[in-house]
This record gives sequence, C-alpha cells and structure tokens, in this order.
Amino acid sequence: MGIFTKTAEFFKDRLGKTRDKISSSLSAVLTLGRNIDEALLDKLEETLISDDIGVETTDKLISDLRQAYRDRQIAATDDIIPFLKDHIKSYWPHRDRQLHLAQSPPTVILVAGVNGSGKTTSIAKLAFVLGRDGKNVVIAACDTFRAAAVEQLSIWADRIGAQIVKQKSGSDPAAVAFDACEAAVSRNADFLILDTAGRLHTQKNLMNQLTKIRDVVARKVPGAPNEVLLVLDATTGQNAIAQAKMFTEAIDVTGIFLAKLDGTARGGIVIAIKDQLDIPVKFVGLGEKPQDIAEFDPENFVEALFT
Repeated sequence: MGIFTKTAEFFKDRLGKTRDKISSSLSAVLTLGRNIDEALLDKLEETLISDDIGVETTDKLISDLRQAYRDRQIAATDDIIPFLKDHIKSYWPHRDRQLHLAQSPPTVILVAGVNGSGKTTSIAKLAFVLGRDGKNVVIAACDTFRAAAVEQLSIWADRIGAQIVKQKSGSDPAAVAFDACEAAVSRNADFLILDTAGRLHTQKNLMNQLTKIRDVVARKVPGAPNEVLLVLDATTGQNAIAQAKMFTEAIDVTGIFLAKLDGTARGGIVIAIKDQLDIPVKFVGLGEKPQDIAEFDPENFVEALFT
C-alpha cells in the first residue's frame, strides 16, 4: 500500500546503528583488492553471524559465495558486497509484503506480541497512517489483563483520531473482540485492528486465549482475520526467532511488524526472520512518532545496511 512508502534516504537515516555495526565489521574483513580464500570466507562467516544475520542464513550466503568463487563469478573482496546485496534482496518476493485486504470491509488485523515489544505504539502507527489516508479505523482494546494497557491504547486512539472499542479491566478479551467486530460492521469501518494482551510465547494459557480471540473473530466476520501481525522488538536479536515460531503455532502469523528498528544495531535479524521462518516482514517501526512507519522495502533496506 503506497501510503506507507518511505524513501531510500529515510531508511538510511533510521538504520544508522545497524549500518555502522555492519560496515565496521565488514571493513575489518574485506580489505579492498584482496583475493578471496578460505580463511577470508571463514572470517566473513563469523562476522555475518555476529551481525545477527543468523547461523542458518549465513551458512547459505557463504555457501553461495564459495560456489560463485569456484565458478569464477567473483574473484576479489571488491565483488563480495555487490554479491551479498543481490542475494539478500532476492529473499523477498514483492507479493510477500502486501497487506492482505478483505474482499469487502472491514479488513480485520489481529496484532500479537510480548510485553515491551512496542505492540501498542505499532498499532497506533498503523491506525494513524490508515486514517490519514481517509480510512475509517476501529481499534479494539482486547488486552484486558492490564488496566494500563486499555488506558494507553485509549490515549493513542484519541491522539490519532481513531475509534476504540473497550471494556473494563478484567473483561473477557474474546468478548471485546466480539463487540468490536459488531461495531466495525455497523460503523462501516474500513479496518478493525485488534490489540491483544502482551504475552510471553511460553505462557500456554495466554496463547490459548489468543487462539480464542482469533476464532471468535473468524466466526463473526467472514474471512477474518485477514492479517495476523506479530510485533517483534528488533533489539532482541535472535530471541525474536523463537518468539515468532511459538506465536505462529498458536495463530498462524501472516506477517511481522518489526518495531524499534531505528534504535538497534541488530537490524540484520530481518534477514534471518525471512530466511528461517518464511514469514514476511511487512512493516517496520523507525521512530517514535505516529508517522514513523514504513512498508518493508528490501531494496531500500539492503542498500541502507551496506551503504
């Protein structure tokens, strides 16, 4: 959806911490003009793993790099960065990153994530940009386990001009989801975004509650949820992989919203997520303001990392 699109310069400005880390580590390995040998490839492998690209993904990249060297497609260190750029960009077909829309409104987006991942702020960003584009957005405060969560979401809804459906703290989250579906239909909403309780992926009872919310929504709105977004904190690095695996088992995650990407030097996790889980990163949070959201663009992302 074009309303989320950001320029290449925007990505470069917001990914400075990760770029600085990757650039410095690669510069220490890739002496310009040096011939490629096994010692260099081994060192490069260690470097990419330390940059949070992940063991499995790095193994694949190094294997392809080694084969290209044997086939004489590359010969010196000057060839390595362009090679890595092209290979990493190829991991993301364009179709993977499109927001799934309902055939007829409302489009229902279920949002999950652990406490502290930036879930509430990410929902606000998504709702803000959709509303700015003229869409009628309803937010459901299904995190009833914490009174502060409902209050925080209410403040955001008021700030960005979105409608909110909520009940008192301690209410059944699935009941809130049910009411929100009715409200979204009756108000001719274009989008319904459901917040859920921040839960650790190891908390079985809360994961079951999340599944219950999904099932209630599916019964109330045909085809819903159209999108199941998992908010991951980019600063957690490889731990995000474990979270994504557990949430996917519970609710069939269709896309990832990677929050706090501007505040970490561990942005390489984006590459590992796609390669290891085959779950597309659809949105990234790149700042504190409501408008600091972008559709994930691999071209801009990879160029920003390796510039």
